Amino acid sequence: MTVLAAIPSPAQAVWEIGPFPLRAYALCIIAGIVVAAWLGERRWVARGGAPGDVLDIAVWAVPFGIVGGRIYHVISTPEPYFGEGGDPLRAFAIWEGGLGIWGAIAFGGLGAWIGCRRRGIPLPAWADALAPGIVLAQAVGRLGNWFNNELYGGPTDLPWALTIHRWDASAGQALAGPDGSALVLGTFHPTFLYELLWNVGVALLVIWADRRFRLSHGRAFALYVAAYCAGRVWIEALRIDTAEQFFGIRLNVFTSIVVGLLAVAYLFAQRGRPREVITRGADQAAKEQAAKGQPAGAGRATADAPAGAAATGSTATASTATSSTATADGAPAGEGAATPASRSGEPDDASGDRRPGTPPPAG
Repeated sequence: MTVLAAIPSPAQAVWEIGPFPLRAYALCIIAGIVVAAWLGERRWVARGGAPGDVLDIAVWAVPFGIVGGRIYHVISTPEPYFGEGGDPLRAFAIWEGGLGIWGAIAFGGLGAWIGCRRRGIPLPAWADALAPGIVLAQAVGRLGNWFNNELYGGPTDLPWALTIHRWDASAGQALAGPDGSALVLGTFHPTFLYELLWNVGVALLVIWADRRFRLSHGRAFALYVAAYCAGRVWIEALRIDTAEQFFGIRLNVFTSIVVGLLAVAYLFAQRGRPREVITRGADQAAKEQAAKGQPAGAGRATADAPAGAAATGSTATASTATSSTATADGAPAGEGAATPASRSGEPDDASGDRRPGTPPPAG
């Protein structure tokens, strides 16, 4: 049985397709967004939301998140752009890699708030539905760091060590030696893999806790943030790439501690609140059903029965309508009275009542 001495890294992360470069990092980010939208849509609809809400709000959240993630990355790692020999214009080269999660969450949250406000959706409930998808998107995005030979830890000879090449970030490929083979920098802790696996675990934790405790009012999102921060602290401490420091601590470590504590405080502050009732899905279905309805009349097919069945039952429906006046005026059901649907021939709406303004069938 052969055991790998180290995890290999790609020697190329960009492929030229005619005049267009195809970048692995960008593909991983896009794939992560697709995963987040897919899972978020399923969870939101299961909560009672309307299909399409997640994508409508993502139109706002995703661009804001990408811009915010890049801003945070440049602030937390300014040397390649504003340090000695740096190129400030490379701060805009997002395709080379570099998105800070805290900037992405902050700005993405702002975009989501705008989208939710425009559609009358409570942001905390929407964030709860999206939380596991967001952290899975982060896991997929870490594969882009693997392609770019970045975000690794200190040197190690462990069996799961990661081989890192000497890298040309602008070209998106490893530097080649005289023989044309990729130059190897060494083997290091695969912190990208540590975080990828941790993120998958966080997603499973949030899904389980949400089902078990019916989290509400942003608590599922807060659990995601707290659990992610717990892992980010120790993973960030392993990394050796340059980063800004705050009180002698890497900025990302400091931010993770502060944000994680705030998330835990929010979890406790919101405990005991009942789960929100989301009816957007039912409301949309009722509107669609109403839009497909036909004018009332004897012999017409109802929404749930074929035309022949409706015609056969029209006489009974008409005769029953006369004897059910008391029920229509508020008397208790069950005294030989027909339901609103049987009196009018109209399908019930979402509340179980006959549509206002629907006349009784002709006798």
